Amino acid sequence: MKLSRRRIRAIVRKELRTYRRNASIVVAMAVIPLLFIVQPLVSVFAVSAPEGQLGDHHELLCLLGIPALVPVMLAAYAVVGERQEGTLEPLLGTPIRRDELLLGKALAVLAPAVAIAYAVFGIFLALVVLFARPGVASALIRGPDIVAQLIFTPLIAAWSIWIGIAISTRANDVRVAQQLSVLASLPTLAVTTLIAFDVIHASLGLGLALGVALLLLNRLGWRLVSALFDRERLIAGTD
Repeated sequence: MKLSRRRIRAIVRKELRTYRRNASIVVAMAVIPLLFIVQPLVSVFAVSAPEGQLGDHHELLCLLGIPALVPVMLAAYAVVGERQEGTLEPLLGTPIRRDELLLGKALAVLAPAVAIAYAVFGIFLALVVLFARPGVASALIRGPDIVAQLIFTPLIAAWSIWIGIAISTRANDVRVAQQLSVLASLPTLAVTTLIAFDVIHASLGLGLALGVALLLLNRLGWRLVSALFDRERLIAGTD
């Protein structure tokens, strides 16, 4: 059966309105990116010999922590938040299909999360070009790192979203769901950090392998979340 784009768009609009009304979600979306931009900026501005100090590091990849954590905070709210507000049962009573509902909720998280990640990345590059010491920008801003940022941001964000929604289908409290989702996203954050500081050496082969792995994980994540999304159990509120 074909998915209805109209119903998916309706879910996306509904979710975006919910995010705007929820102060805690707005704060999280603002604070988390700031946490990830401060440390790389401090490191870059402290560099005195760019060629030696930045040669083996990929500071730009530290910013991949943003798509790892920002969307998971939103996705963790997707189901349990509806349950706490009493809007889940009416929503599940509509003729919308499970796949349409999940895809709409995922897209509503993916769009702002990726936009924020790209915006912060652009701000970071602008600050480095404008205020870092001479030679730092040319040593730091490399084509492969920029390509990696552009490609892996949506892939990592999508994986984090499926993690958050999966946990949200099983949790009974928004804060617990968000905390568990953040913990579940730490392995992704750890990998990007290890690559950024050259503990794991970045290479084309590694990038291709990770890209394929994320594509497969996202496919698997959608199937897993679909299996966990049981209308009867969610309406009854049982675990």
